[in-house]
Amino acid sequence: MKVHEKYIKRCIQLAQNGLGTTYPNPMVGSVLVYKDKIIGEGWHRKAGGPHAEVIAINSVKNKSLLKKATIYVSLEPCSHYGKTPPCSDFIVASGIKKVVIGTMDPFAKVAGRGIKKLFESGCEVNLGFLEAECEELNKRFFTFHQHKRPYIILKWAQSEDGFIASLPAEINSKREPVWITNKYSRQLVHKWRSEEQAILVGTNTAVADNPKLNTRLWDGPNPVRIVIDQHLRIMKDSALFDGSIKTILICGNTTKNLNAIQLRQSECEFLAIETKDFEKDIATQICQILYQNELQSVIIEGGTKTIQTFIDAGLWDEARVFSGKIQFKNGLEAPKLKGTLKSEEMIDGDQLKFYRND
Repeated sequence: MKVHEKYIKRCIQLAQNGLGTTYPNPMVGSVLVYKDKIIGEGWHRKAGGPHAEVIAINSVKNKSLLKKATIYVSLEPCSHYGKTPPCSDFIVASGIKKVVIGTMDPFAKVAGRGIKKLFESGCEVNLGFLEAECEELNKRFFTFHQHKRPYIILKWAQSEDGFIASLPAEINSKREPVWITNKYSRQLVHKWRSEEQAILVGTNTAVADNPKLNTRLWDGPNPVRIVIDQHLRIMKDSALFDGSIKTILICGNTTKNLNAIQLRQSECEFLAIETKDFEKDIATQICQILYQNELQSVIIEGGTKTIQTFIDAGLWDEARVFSGKIQFKNGLEAPKLKGTLKSEEMIDGDQLKFYRND
């Protein structure tokens, strides 16, 4: 058992290389082992490209060893035709007889079918090694398919005395953010953005800070920008409407809004929802919109009202909270969070705490 865990752990290490690039597919790693030696390995790099098992098998130089080798994979091999053929078929065709799998795939088109196909083809299949770690690896993928919503990460920075800004958003005339954290923390946030499929802010943040919500401080993909703007208050010349990144604006379905949308459709994608749902269940509505748009994860960066709405609805999975050295004395209070503190660290004077919604 310990031997199996050792190689599944290596699969997880390999799979982590795909964070942010495999959507909508999960991150998967695979290794081939013969006489307790890795003879091939691979990880899924991006959707449409070869899967981890295929890369691992093709990396083996001496193909005659495959019939005697064991293939390890962090997630159940697929059994259906998507952009690539089924990995379970490729494993069987390669002559591999022993398969060790970390955990089952929750995706409805797989969900045990890959295991069944391998077993019926005469393979010895062992399942369930480091399952918790394998599910944590693909927490976004599992949340999306099991709970029918994206994995939700809350992020904010607050002053030492508990404020996110020194002035209410409505009277911040400079239209630029008030920096609480240092440049290293800000770069880390951009790295986080590159790892998630979407990023979301509310109206006040968009109006006050005029954010770009991109990954300009990190080399990685930009997330889809989601903006809540019930009454279409955000100015047309805002950076969010520069056309550089896919942007979805969520507004109320009033007659005034629907007429305005006709004139602004080139700026972004508008989604109008029932106005009454802004008052009672906006977090759930947004989760449904993100799910329908096949967005598996979202990082919510502000402001306090938006973040607190998701906290109060219980719709969040983790929170990443920075505390800087600056003090504001008064202003916009930070969100109030009740969660389990998992870890904390210091980044050149900034305190960073990680919470989970258990």
